[in-house]
Amino acid sequence: MRGQAGLALSWSGGKDSALALWALEEERLMPAALLATVTAEYDRVSMHGVRRSLLRRQAAATGLPLVEIDIPACCTNDLYESRMVAAFASTELSAVEEVAFGDLFLEDIRAYRESRLATAGKRARFPVWGRDTATLARRFLAAGFRAILVCVDPRALDRSFAGRDYDERLLAELPAGVDPCGENGEFHTFVTAGPVLAHPIDCRRGEVVERDGFVFCDLLDDG
Repeated sequence: MRGQAGLALSWSGGKDSALALWALEEERLMPAALLATVTAEYDRVSMHGVRRSLLRRQAAATGLPLVEIDIPACCTNDLYESRMVAAFASTELSAVEEVAFGDLFLEDIRAYRESRLATAGKRARFPVWGRDTATLARRFLAAGFRAILVCVDPRALDRSFAGRDYDERLLAELPAGVDPCGENGEFHTFVTAGPVLAHPIDCRRGEVVERDGFVFCDLLDDG
């Protein structure tokens, strides 16, 4: 699958980035690369806690190249931004003029992304911005996407939700005030199947642990 050299997609492996890729495909705007941030000490997707090996298998199933940006566990904003600048200067991303994100409605996050990219002379694109999140969640499931909750904020959601399938039953059981897409950080997901993947990603649930104030369900790589 060949993408447009000027476009990259910020990729976490979760539901919103998969929805963003799906939306770009519908616009016939296939990105040239996926851009993921990985915490080097843990060898896992930053914040989501998904193993690097699963991230790579998932990216391969999209048919798009994956550019990994390694950051330390305690990463300052300045260091994060310098790593991003270095990534955009790399051979894989040197032609990128625009980066797409799966953000839905948080204005401060959007403004931050736009500001940082503008400093680097690049633009931000938000292919699913402003869509109703309840409708988007149902459309995600109806399209055949499958995902697992890999990180839960216990201040918003009971720890028992970690490791659960993202499905109609889960949506019906979300407490009032929890966004159906987890846009406020209530939970994060890993997509295992769907129209943007050539095949399902085989994995199984492992240990559930609490770390740094969040509850993580480890996914074990069965590939």
